Amino acid sequence: MKEAMFWHSADNNVVRCVLCNHFCIIKQGEKGRCGVRLNIEGKLYSLVYGKLVAESIDPIEKKPFFHFMPGSFAYSIATAGCNFSCPFCQNYQISRVDSGEGGVFPGDRITPEDVVSSAVDTGCASISYTYTEPTVFFEFAFETAQLARQKGIKNSFVTNGYMSSKALELIGPYLDAANVDLKGDEGFYKKLCRAERKSVVDNIRLMKKLGIWVEVTTLLIPEYNDSEIQIRQLAEIIKDIEPSIPWHISRFFPVYKMSGHYPTPVEKIRQAKNIGLDIGLRYVYTGNIPGDSGENTCCYSCQQVLIKRYGYNIIENKIIDNRCSFCGVAIDGVFQ
Repeated sequence: MKEAMFWHSADNNVVRCVLCNHFCIIKQGEKGRCGVRLNIEGKLYSLVYGKLVAESIDPIEKKPFFHFMPGSFAYSIATAGCNFSCPFCQNYQISRVDSGEGGVFPGDRITPEDVVSSAVDTGCASISYTYTEPTVFFEFAFETAQLARQKGIKNSFVTNGYMSSKALELIGPYLDAANVDLKGDEGFYKKLCRAERKSVVDNIRLMKKLGIWVEVTTLLIPEYNDSEIQIRQLAEIIKDIEPSIPWHISRFFPVYKMSGHYPTPVEKIRQAKNIGLDIGLRYVYTGNIPGDSGENTCCYSCQQVLIKRYGYNIIENKIIDNRCSFCGVAIDGVFQ
């Protein structure tokens, strides 16, 4: 165990966690909503520091990032735990795992130095804190990100965006990119995630202010967040923050507590993409439809295809010096 960051003590050994926007009040011997931060005698501890349940080398496009170091590889890590309770979680086997006998979480013990060394040795351009929610293993992510920066390795979060502003501001100088889930309207967040959308939107704004490259992902679930009104509202939110933010609209497949539901129709994903473009977003992508033309990056000015993709693979890239090779307009992103 490692003493946690971002908490305050109260009377009777009660602590208040201020790592994320749940701001949990945690009594002695109890855990926060993430399930991985424990109050022991009036001090808050992380139960998953350095205990990785996932460690892999991924194409950066898998995160998905399409405008951040396209074609590069990310050393991807995760511990157990999440501060949301989404019934459609695709990684529920590791995000919802509880501590076993003796209160010990699964995972291979590893240090921030080990992660950075592995990223360097495998030629990865970045480290991605992903699969589960990186906020809940913040201490480990923060220390790793600092070391990575010293070695010239970039850092990215794949996140629900529910960290507190103080936590985001602390890691901001070391965080190069974030892909943030913008899941639906307020009703969707309250019913399915037990959270509030406003905090997520505020954090996307703060990320942009801090100079973090941001992309947004929405998993479109039939009957829950796929009405034209809901889609337009999400697109308007993104445009209001910054129209150059890439928006990934992904197809839902039945899983976890929603295994009895049905997949998103492909045409619904394409319709959502067109709505986003019509509203004025520069880059809108279809997700979980391998081979779809919606995976390609097009110039927002002349509409020419600049990056042609199939799944996580780049077939061709016609962005030269961050500009469209056809009309010369600057293309938003962080390119090698």
